Amino acid sequence: METETIILGGGCFWCTEAIFESLNGVDSVLPGYAGGTTDSPDYQSIHGGNSGHAEVIKVKFDPAIITLHDILTVFFATHDPTTLNRQGADIGTEYRSMVLYTTDNQKVETEKFITELNQTGPKVITEVKPLDKFYPAEEAHRQFYKNNTNSPYCQVVINPKMEKLKNRFNELLK
Repeated sequence: METETIILGGGCFWCTEAIFESLNGVDSVLPGYAGGTTDSPDYQSIHGGNSGHAEVIKVKFDPAIITLHDILTVFFATHDPTTLNRQGADIGTEYRSMVLYTTDNQKVETEKFITELNQTGPKVITEVKPLDKFYPAEEAHRQFYKNNTNSPYCQVVINPKMEKLKNRFNELLK
């Protein structure tokens, strides 16, 4: 089995981690920080607005089981790629929409996917650029949904996203 890695930023990494962990063919999901200029960012520094980093997830997947096209389809359907620096109530550059690719094919396919989306709907403003560095998030942010399912945030914000995922992409779920 040969896996690929792609970095996705679609707002809160607690939400995106929960979504992508549910997909068949996704081997691992790790929340973290990327896309900025400071070394060794942490949760506090990226929310201070000066690091340039966003909350992202590092997704390792088996393309023989789930295609990059399916990964992108779920990604663009489960967040709003048309709002600048905002996802729902979360506002700031740390919540921007971004794809950090690790292969030339990922770049080409992501750009093609966005071009197709732009032909049928509002303009997608998702950043697409090569991965420079990825910094894993602190332990408290890993497996957040799984470890805090009954928290108000999970109930109010993540559960509706998970329901949407089940209703729309049930064939891709584990």
